Formats: sequence, C-alpha cells, structure tokens
Amino acid sequence: MPTRSQNERLALLQGTLDLLILRTLLFGRQHGQGIARFIQESSKDELLVDHGALYPALQRLEEQGAITAEWGISENNRKARFYKLTQKGRKRLGEERSRWRRIALAIGNVLGPEGGEV
Repeated sequence: MPTRSQNERLALLQGTLDLLILRTLLFGRQHGQGIARFIQESSKDELLVDHGALYPALQRLEEQGAITAEWGISENNRKARFYKLTQKGRKRLGEERSRWRRIALAIGNVLGPEGGEV
C-alpha cells in the first residue's frame, strides 16, 4: 500500500485535534507519541499530528480538566508523561463528537454525492 508524503496528508481543522486526543484516550492512558501514532494509524495515514501542536493541546486539555497526566516509563524504557481521560473529558468527547458529526453531515450535504458535478 503506498504511503502518502507529509504534504499529501490532510491538515487538521482547528478544534479537531482536541477531539481526536480525547477519542484516543477513551481506550486508556497513553503518552504523547502514542497518541500521535494512534491518530495517524487510525486515519490510515491521512492525518499526521505535528508535535508542535500536540503538546500545547495536551497542556490545554489538562488545564481544562479534560485529561490528567502523570509520569511513567514508555515501552522503550524512557520517561514520559501519560495522559488519561477524566469524567469531564468523557462528557466533552460526547458533546464534541456529536457536534463534529453534524458538521460533517452538513458539509457532505452541501458537497453532494461523490463523483457529482464539479
């Protein structure tokens, strides 16, 4: 399967990174690199999370109480911060997921069917 170059991957729309982080942490605690890898793999290499955006988003979500963080040891025996979803974060995930599904449906309605007139 051919891989996409970095330039061909889709850029994340503002606000989507928080949603994707919260969704990733729904499966359990994870460190930053693991979060980025999960998003990339889950999107079939369409989305590449820039670390310059990831860590400020993690910090922002922690400050908002949506996630917590603690130090631990990663699978390659390095010190890393592991993030975990809070109850507040679960609630926000549900709200954000509903909102983004409505947005995606609305945009799909505007664009029309695939292969339609361009």
